[in-house]
Amino acid sequence: MATGDKREVAGQVVMAYHERSKHHLNRYAAGPETLDWDAQPDPFRAFTGSPQHVLPLLADETAVTFAGLPAATPQPFTLQTVAQLLELSLGLAAWKEYGPDRWALRCNPSSGNLHPTEAYVLACEVQGLEDGLYHYLSRDHLLEQRWSPDTRPRGPGLYIGLSSIPWREAWKYGERALRYCQLDIGHALGALRYAAGTLGWHLHWRGDVDDARLHGLLGLDRSGDFAHAEGEDAECLLEVLPTDTMPSAIASPAALPGQWRGQANCLDPHPLYQWPVIAETTRASRMPVLTPDPLPPDPWPARKKAGQTAASALIRRRRSAQRFDPNTVMAADDFFTLLDALLPRSTLPWDLWPFTPRIHPILFVHRVSGLGSGLYALPRTAEGGPVLRMTLHPDFSWEAVAAAPTHLPLWRLYGGDVRGIARTLSCHQAIAADSCFAVAFLAEYADPLKSGAWRYRLLYQEAGLLGQILYLEAESLGLNGTGIGCFFDDAVHEILGIQDNRLHSLYHFTVGRALTDTRISTLPPYAHRELNTHAGENA
Repeated sequence: MATGDKREVAGQVVMAYHERSKHHLNRYAAGPETLDWDAQPDPFRAFTGSPQHVLPLLADETAVTFAGLPAATPQPFTLQTVAQLLELSLGLAAWKEYGPDRWALRCNPSSGNLHPTEAYVLACEVQGLEDGLYHYLSRDHLLEQRWSPDTRPRGPGLYIGLSSIPWREAWKYGERALRYCQLDIGHALGALRYAAGTLGWHLHWRGDVDDARLHGLLGLDRSGDFAHAEGEDAECLLEVLPTDTMPSAIASPAALPGQWRGQANCLDPHPLYQWPVIAETTRASRMPVLTPDPLPPDPWPARKKAGQTAASALIRRRRSAQRFDPNTVMAADDFFTLLDALLPRSTLPWDLWPFTPRIHPILFVHRVSGLGSGLYALPRTAEGGPVLRMTLHPDFSWEAVAAAPTHLPLWRLYGGDVRGIARTLSCHQAIAADSCFAVAFLAEYADPLKSGAWRYRLLYQEAGLLGQILYLEAESLGLNGTGIGCFFDDAVHEILGIQDNRLHSLYHFTVGRALTDTRISTLPPYAHRELNTHAGENA
């Protein structure tokens, strides 16, 4: 089959998956008929037989503030700094207890708090850490050494590889799970970029490593190591870089003599359902070697942020709100500040994302001081504006918002109370109406997919990255956010007047002031670790 034909078939597979995994007003996407929460899959992957290296925990909050992240002083690569990167991105933020139930919260958000994302560290010449490939076990904040080289690889380097375990999401969400896995990769990318900022580090997306090579690099193709466990899908590789450092060549463990150790644990010994369309779509959307899209110079002025909150404190207090105070009114300046953070710039966190932005927020505004309730649009690129105008409802007014900063491309489409609409579209969830505003992230859909089915993953990952930005920026303003993966896809399109595949809604989000359930106890994240654990000590 010719390359063009293969690309077309792969694109058809992905688009067919997206259609069949939609929720509708009269039915939901295929999923389990019942859930046994006592039989939930293990939320933590571990490798039995791998040497464990306990990581030190942050003793104090970071000196760098959230507002000061772009100007943080670069730190050396050491066991302590690698530990900080992992703790503030993918580590535990707290434990929660309610009656007999106990569950962990992490710094990176996840759909349903199910956490399909796994992280691997490939380290060479990191002070205090033996060269090799490690799996990060967030439950105990430790590294499990999966591979150690017989000889030192050429040159220093530090890489983070991300993978997904689809069954963690499919157990609850059925066929829609692949969508949520990709959103969570976007969440994790944002979490890693902010955490790297606390150390003055940059992250470089390694587009020169395709799916097959990444599987080998992370040891995910070692079928014997996963003989009794759910498999993992390779997602992306990030190189950690100090300021002004060029990317380096990557030494693959498969090409070097060394020793592999560890057997992956089984997360769910008695799965009740199978969703083969997930694996089929995953194969069709494999990531090739990627050439970054050209990024034009920033058309927006640099952001000016204030505040003295330690970055680590803000990152660790991020939560997904369960309920919102329906009486909270948000200041207009705070609203504009949040939207400004979504505009793509060449600084943190957008310097991680080497692709043309394709996601544009549609805002259901409920309670923003001085701003009328209604429907608004924020085209994030100059090219995105005409696409939205041509595709959305022809009766929308497209009025410039006079109160907004002059550089903010915010347009009012419709004035009126949209709380009921937002709630209905988001699977009848009150959080979409009780918040100060809700968002539908629209993706330029059909055109990007023409160049490759793998762009389907990038669209969701970009949406997830936008969600993580809103989570942390809202926290910095004393507000809270939560992602909404459950919405009625075609009903959203109908309300917005979308009649073709040029735009699709991929993710919803909402921001307001959370109401705290005082019945639920909050416990420290790592109280279960021995108090006298030493940095780098083998566990």
